[in-house]
Amino acid sequence: MNRHAQGIYSLMPLIAFLVIYLGGSILLGDFYKIPITVAFLVAAIASVIIAKGNIQDRIYKFSQGASDKNIMLMIWIFIMAGAFAHSARAIGSVDATVALTLQVLPQSLLWTGLFIASCFISLSIGTSVGTIVALVPIAAGLASHTNTSVGFVAAIVVGGALFGDNLSFISDTTIAATQLLGCKMSDKFRANIRIVLPAAIIATIIYTIAGTSGSASEPTADIDVLKVLPYLAVIVLSLIGLNVMIVLLVGIILSAVVGLATHSVDIWQFIEAMGSGINSMTELITITLLAGGMLQMIRIGGGINYIISIFSYRLTGSRSAEFVIAALVSLCNLCTANNTIAIITAAPIAKDVSEKFDLDNKRVASLLDTFSCFVQGIIPYGAQMLMASSLAAVSPIEIINNLYYPYLVGLFGLLSIIVYPIFFKRKKIKA
Repeated sequence: MNRHAQGIYSLMPLIAFLVIYLGGSILLGDFYKIPITVAFLVAAIASVIIAKGNIQDRIYKFSQGASDKNIMLMIWIFIMAGAFAHSARAIGSVDATVALTLQVLPQSLLWTGLFIASCFISLSIGTSVGTIVALVPIAAGLASHTNTSVGFVAAIVVGGALFGDNLSFISDTTIAATQLLGCKMSDKFRANIRIVLPAAIIATIIYTIAGTSGSASEPTADIDVLKVLPYLAVIVLSLIGLNVMIVLLVGIILSAVVGLATHSVDIWQFIEAMGSGINSMTELITITLLAGGMLQMIRIGGGINYIISIFSYRLTGSRSAEFVIAALVSLCNLCTANNTIAIITAAPIAKDVSEKFDLDNKRVASLLDTFSCFVQGIIPYGAQMLMASSLAAVSPIEIINNLYYPYLVGLFGLLSIIVYPIFFKRKKIKA
């Protein structure tokens, strides 16, 4: 088998997943018909079957990918998030926070405020997952009180979360892109904001228009401000920059204290709520493990190197070079489901291309970060989408259908590649 055939062959598990889950769901017209866990199981089995070596070695390599330290950290976060979300809901914290929000914000600015809050929090803490954990339960509660699609409001939070993930100075993606391209974070930020700010403005207008339709129901009881404390603490501690695990632990402890103090639950009801929350994350954990193992097998099989080699051929100009960089990091993200890893993988090639075509390093860093975050935000098996769909209790596709901001970012990213040479003079190609 030649290198070209081997590269395509190693990517078959990912292709199989996309065909089974996305293709099958579109064909059937029902995104609940095919469980995403089943689609991943088939793809995971396929990744083991087509790999080289004896069966024990293949299973061991798959297990290594599934037990990667980053994946295990995510599973810890999922467990803690489930425990916090359900325990906070059990004591009435979600209802109290939603009621307070409805009282403070007028209906016309409800979704605008939610998007801006998501952008601000993610920009401050540098993590999209932490933002989603803090705000999606509140967003889902707001949806039920305003007769709005849960997928729509969850998408608002996901979009805002990706805004900060892309721009924050303490985001892993920003650090990776700037360090590997050798540019200042402030310079990359200025280059990046030119792409995403128009997208954020248009998204804000869309959410403001959406806020003029529908009607919010009035709170049926007095707002217990004490019950707002767990979510308020989670948001504030996140803004301070504490580790997400510590933030969630504090949230769980505060939920217990408030719940017992207000007699909303007894100790056994609280423990039962925590257990229910942890169990609710079973599907999410299963998907994460299967995806981690499958993507590891694709990497070992040469799938990612194959993608890189495709885009390493001779280019014709600076504009095509930028398109290649954007496509390269996008495909790497598709195959890794991790935007930081995608940037680290694509950056060496991007740096070589930028040197050959004398591209601006801060511009290249912004392209890597922008397109990796764009893809990360729209794939149904990314950590952000899985977390949001689990907390909102909706299909990832329902959220994906409403992701205005990420789609706008992708659009303006492509437009920036088309118009950038017009406004910024580039030097000739080096010999």
